Amino acid sequence: MTPATVTQRPGEQTTDTIAIRPYSVNVPEAELTELHRRIKATRLPEKETVADFSQGVPLATVEKLAKYWATEYDWRKVEARLNAVPTFITEIDGLDIHFIHVRSKHENALPVIVTQTLLPTGHHAG
Repeated sequence: MTPATVTQRPGEQTTDTIAIRPYSVNVPEAELTELHRRIKATRLPEKETVADFSQGVPLATVEKLAKYWATEYDWRKVEARLNAVPTFITEIDGLDIHFIHVRSKHENALPVIVTQTLLPTGHHAG
């Protein structure tokens, strides 16, 4: 698929042409290794003194989540799923906006727009 180009409408703040660029997720293995190291090195607080969420997420839940992220979560599987659909980025108001463009199988379907901002580092925000 070749990148498309979108020209802004008259009256908008800029008259620059903004490219819609193909995008694929490819996190370097070194970054994943460092993430696993940091998760395993995380110093967790003492157990909460209540049985509800009034003091935040229970320690046991955080410990399970950290273990899952450090030892079981398969980032490459998720990366492959993300790269299996047409994924693009474009700049809006100085931010790279990540989006997936998939047409509905249904005629006359209403479009759904779900976006994700990319930080200047290329990482997702939010």
